[in-house]
Amino acid sequence: MKTVHNITYQLLRKNGISKIFGNPGSNELPFLKDFPDDFEYVLGLQEAVVVGIADGYALASGKAAVVNLHSAAGTGNAMGALANAWNSHSPLIITAGQQNRAMMSVEALLTNIDASALPRPLVKWSHEPATPQEVPYAFSRAIHTATSEAPGPVYLSIPYDDWDKPADKASESLLERKVKSARALDDESLQTLVSQINSAVNPVLVLGADVDAADANEKAITLAEKLKCPVWVAPSAPRCPFPTRHPSFRGILPAGIASISRLLDGHDLIIVIGAPVFRYHQYEPGEYLPNGAELVSITCDLNEASRAPMGNAWLADIKPALNQLVMNVAERNSDLPSPLPLPDVVELTSPLKPETFFDTLNSVAPKNAIYVNESTSTTNILWQRLDLRSQGSYYFAAAGGLGFAMPAGVGIQLAKPDRQVFVVIGDGSSNYSIQALWTAAKYNIPVIFIVLKNGTYGALRWFAGVLGVNNVPGLDVPDINFCRLAEGYGVQSFQANTPEQLRQSIIDAQHSGKPALIEVETWGPLQEGN
Repeated sequence: MKTVHNITYQLLRKNGISKIFGNPGSNELPFLKDFPDDFEYVLGLQEAVVVGIADGYALASGKAAVVNLHSAAGTGNAMGALANAWNSHSPLIITAGQQNRAMMSVEALLTNIDASALPRPLVKWSHEPATPQEVPYAFSRAIHTATSEAPGPVYLSIPYDDWDKPADKASESLLERKVKSARALDDESLQTLVSQINSAVNPVLVLGADVDAADANEKAITLAEKLKCPVWVAPSAPRCPFPTRHPSFRGILPAGIASISRLLDGHDLIIVIGAPVFRYHQYEPGEYLPNGAELVSITCDLNEASRAPMGNAWLADIKPALNQLVMNVAERNSDLPSPLPLPDVVELTSPLKPETFFDTLNSVAPKNAIYVNESTSTTNILWQRLDLRSQGSYYFAAAGGLGFAMPAGVGIQLAKPDRQVFVVIGDGSSNYSIQALWTAAKYNIPVIFIVLKNGTYGALRWFAGVLGVNNVPGLDVPDINFCRLAEGYGVQSFQANTPEQLRQSIIDAQHSGKPALIEVETWGPLQEGN
């Protein structure tokens, strides 16, 4: 008779899942016993790193990723990374080992008390099966829930003695089930939207991460070119949905109410696709919309649609909805906007200014490179200087939490071995998930990590200015040797303090076919004497 263990691995195979990301504890060992030869176990040295690697892999591949955490302690360690996965619509199946069923009532050590409540509200569904025979059904539901409609993480807590129990014979029917999400706009909604767009005098597109996630960037380009309109990227964008050198591109919107309203002033119709309306950050009161403007949005996420403070929203999957608009809106008899001028080259300094760093990186990186960003104080400069042109070319922490980029870069490179992944990260951010270097070395995943070292939490210094607070402690992190840290984890390292050294380090790292870390000292408050 087949066991719960047998059926569950068959179910994963049938759904195209062959990688398990984890850091095992005692409760998880029965799930991993007799690990199948056609599966790969990707080990991370801490649970937040594990979830980050799986998150990157799921985002870049578009496939569900299974994560194996250690009971409540491992889940707690992973919660920050889970917040990013939740906000980026990443299809993760998070599993956590539970105590033996016979010991749960006495709350023996490593019992996950009220397990299904622990990860909420950062999951679409959370469950602990009532019986061993329910485990395959729960896994099936978890896979389809994670990947359908607005994708997102789900959570299963599974008692460790369940795996050897006999499976319900009827559970084999789960192996042939499929759940597909391809929601288009209904005819009435489409007609309403198209009529409103065609009637607008000066429309503007605001695009979000779900356009890129839906592999729909080309559809967005076609729509912008039919409308001859400018295109902004939604605030705090975790992905790039539109090429940054296209004539219509206007940049990334700031995360303040008044600033967004000011920048969109003069447009009578704001069309938001694949983004929340809007992801604000700093408190900047003002009118949500400029005078005389209306807003419409298309989103795959009911939560995003319902919480928006203004405008009408339509729920649909992004690619089919974009295709409907492309096929039905009228092409405007006007010219595309004039392209933004290329930014000026800044004077060469020592240490390098961030502008010089990004110009150098842009000149040497492959055209289809993927950038994972966690240098939060230089994000605006990155958007101005990098030529982001390919589908899936940019990733950023969707919840704003640090610790995303290094593990996500490992997972993204694992999913996209034919493209070079660059993790651009600040020295402050690097320390949140430095253990990801070990996984890159262990599995020879050739990510290039570039640490911009300015000795401070630059984004916090900026935000202190926004809030008008002075003399805040704990903003400086000087004297960390990242090259030595990398070598300790088995990753080759380079020191680059000039554009020529940086260019050569990137070339050498790429030619090696191995993971590498490049430390670049950059201009910041400590260099300015602040």
